[in-house]
Amino acid sequence: MDSKVRLHIAGPLGAGQSVGIEKAQAHYLSGVMRLGPGDTLTVFDGVSGAWRARIETVSKRGGVLICEDPVAPQRDPPDLWLCFAPIKKARTDFIVEKATELGAARIQPVTTRFTNSERIRRDRLQAHAVEAAEQCGGTFVPEVAELVTLDRLLDGWPEGRALIFADEALSDDPDWAGDGTAAAIPPAPAAILIGPEGGFADAERARIRAMPQAAPIALGPRILRADTAAVAALTLWQSARGDW
Repeated sequence: MDSKVRLHIAGPLGAGQSVGIEKAQAHYLSGVMRLGPGDTLTVFDGVSGAWRARIETVSKRGGVLICEDPVAPQRDPPDLWLCFAPIKKARTDFIVEKATELGAARIQPVTTRFTNSERIRRDRLQAHAVEAAEQCGGTFVPEVAELVTLDRLLDGWPEGRALIFADEALSDDPDWAGDGTAAAIPPAPAAILIGPEGGFADAERARIRAMPQAAPIALGPRILRADTAAVAALTLWQSARGDW
């Protein structure tokens, strides 16, 4: 059996456990991957690791899988959140997918003053996170949280969680004395905050900088697009403090 066929399903998973699959998942297995009863695939539920499962039944309405043996242990990412202002649909999808692949533990959409996309489909973005985890070989799916305002996010910010603030204004600030070395990047628990295409408003930037948990960083000498900045910041943190 080609173990590249992977499916995220509701747990719990265990040897001999029978689990149901939904209509769309059944279509994927039978209609797309051409699998049927007796074929095996890899399944995971986000907490129990990855398991080899055998297809017991599959039809247009759904199906049943039987878990057989564990094939990989559960591997959770570091305690790192990605907070970002939603942008255009395809680029927001890209951010969620890459955040999942790069090991974000939680994805938090945030509305700022200059956010130009004030609505999201959380269920659709969560489905993108699931698909990304299936494709990248992960056993963990980050939660895509409900959209909140920046003020609400900061009002309830956890005292012990560092807030790594990607400040585009620092890219051409000759007085910026920040240090981009690994030692200067806060360890977990931490979060990365990426602003909208128009950047943060002055009042927003001032409030963030005034927080004791804030750790402003510059992502090089060029101002990056929001989706590029999210990937760059996640990569920087994982390389310096994560599980790479």
